[in-house]
Amino acid sequence: MNIANYRVDGKSKFKLSKISPDSTGKLKSKQEAEEHLQKNILKMEDLQGKLYAEDNYSVLIIIQAMDTAGKDGAIKHVMSGLNPQGTEVHSFKQPSAEELNHDFLWRAHKFLPQRGQFGIFNRSYYEDILVVRVHDLVKNQKLPNAMITKDIWKQRFREIKDFEKYLFENGTIIIKIFLHISKEEQKKRLLDRINDRSKNWKFSEADLHERGFWDQYQTCYEEAINKTSSRHAPWYIVPANKKWFARFVISEIVVSRLEELKLKFPSLDKNQRKDLEACKKKLLKE
Repeated sequence: MNIANYRVDGKSKFKLSKISPDSTGKLKSKQEAEEHLQKNILKMEDLQGKLYAEDNYSVLIIIQAMDTAGKDGAIKHVMSGLNPQGTEVHSFKQPSAEELNHDFLWRAHKFLPQRGQFGIFNRSYYEDILVVRVHDLVKNQKLPNAMITKDIWKQRFREIKDFEKYLFENGTIIIKIFLHISKEEQKKRLLDRINDRSKNWKFSEADLHERGFWDQYQTCYEEAINKTSSRHAPWYIVPANKKWFARFVISEIVVSRLEELKLKFPSLDKNQRKDLEACKKKLLKE
């Protein structure tokens, strides 16, 4: 798969409406996607081992989407091959009182992955230019009045871009994924949560409330993606009406980005090998 087809790197403006959420690329079936996904999971397992052994890079995967788009399922299925010891998943919910007493990037900064490890953000600091913007919640963020100007969103786009450039220049590989579903597909999934008793616990009236702001969210997502895409931290727009296709595409993106790093297990020099042989002889003599 050519993941460049899903990549937005800021070189040109893109329109969300021109990307079909129903797309399944050139895949012919769900079974074919599952087969490719399992192969990619094995590749990720191998690449994670090399990432950990090298201990130079860290990987931050950000997943953003409208409600019901499949963020949790994608994390569960695509990342199933990753070693939990080297992976941390963090979900960003409504900010706590402590978080509101800091700048908007603070709560994300403290959960960034260590070198050699994966960090997965289920939602992220992007909520501060999405939900905060849609519902005009910036006034609740305890900013000085003088700082809340008509340019605040333009300012936050710049701050996020600078933040991601800083992370990249310090060895963090950033993979930003937007799961793109249609409004009709969201309706089907919400109804499924109501009609299937085993899924009732997933339904929230808050999801229905947020659905009423669909158009505003689409506008904010499009602008946020356009304003914060860059060569070192591109966005990937993943068609998500078919969950099996979205999961396959995500796995392709992650594997591709990791393979670009040319990861390998560290090799020992001559003196280190000599010491290793000495240790081996001691063990064999026991």
